[in-house]
Amino acid sequence: MSALPGTTGRRRIYLMRHGFVDYTSPHVRAARDPSVATLTEQGEAEARAAGVALSEVHFDIALCSGLARTRQTAEIVLAEHPDAPPLEEERRFEEVRSGRYIDFHSAEHLAATMTFLFEQAGEPDTEFLPGGERFADAMVRILDGLNDLLRRPGWASALVVAHEVVNRMLLASVVGAPLGASAGFEQDTGCINIIDFDLVPDESGERTKIERGMIKAVNLTPANYLKNGMNLRSLEAIFTRPAGDS
Repeated sequence: MSALPGTTGRRRIYLMRHGFVDYTSPHVRAARDPSVATLTEQGEAEARAAGVALSEVHFDIALCSGLARTRQTAEIVLAEHPDAPPLEEERRFEEVRSGRYIDFHSAEHLAATMTFLFEQAGEPDTEFLPGGERFADAMVRILDGLNDLLRRPGWASALVVAHEVVNRMLLASVVGAPLGASAGFEQDTGCINIIDFDLVPDESGERTKIERGMIKAVNLTPANYLKNGMNLRSLEAIFTRPAGDS
């Protein structure tokens, strides 16, 4: 098992959220499917800023969820790394699968709805919009993906580009908080989280287990580190249509 320099069993994950997308674009609204969303110019700029910020970090592994917006973000970030590893897909890190498509015409309505859902995520049957994936089921697959990643041999530092709700839930799990606490972990588009995991041999001595997780940084936004002017919550900002759009 590889480990971060100076440690015996510590691995680091740079967990990103994809760059800005327009879930209200004609393409998404026609498809009635947010999974087809792609990066806007703003999203590409956020990904480039993250790539520059991470340019001196050596990645042994690079993963994205497989959805277009995470693949685009990861590719832009890795373009700043001449020795970048091949980009892999880990479908277990896909966004929580939403149910019935709702064409929100108000950012405030959308933000209020999503915040309520996040705060109720710890309830056994709470779905991500009516008919969607249950948060509890999503947490199982996400943690399965994380545990399999941490058990992989031969790496110390990994880039993982995922999604807002996935990241919120992972951050809550690292500190032992219930799923409902995920509402408190803001994830701006293009942000970077840094999480370290200490691994130790399990009882059999043949595999490893997670001894502890430690959050080193949360919601860093290299395109605007001090978040000057970023007064909207991410849920409000990403669903706000440009002035004059209908």
